[in-house]
Amino acid sequence: MSILHQLFFTATEKIDAGSIGIPVTNADNSLAGILTTIYTWAGIICVVVIIIAGFFYTTSNSDASQIKRAKDAIVGSCIGLIIILMAFVITQFVIGSI
Repeated sequence: MSILHQLFFTATEKIDAGSIGIPVTNADNSLAGILTTIYTWAGIICVVVIIIAGFFYTTSNSDASQIKRAKDAIVGSCIGLIIILMAFVITQFVIGSI
């Protein structure tokens, strides 16, 4: 029997993606990946805002309005970072990855 005959005519069982090496994902894994990417970028943005606000704070030259603006940006960004971390933990718990 030739190899072509074996490949095309004698296969009696179905071939699924996992059996031939193609990664199989479900909706939970896809959602977890998307949310993790979003949380990562949001965290990076918060850290960048904290760095920029720190630069504004150090270069304010004792101007009260610039100091207030920088402090508000730092506080707001820290609160945002805490919210992002809490959202990450909650979604990972709900999806079941933890």
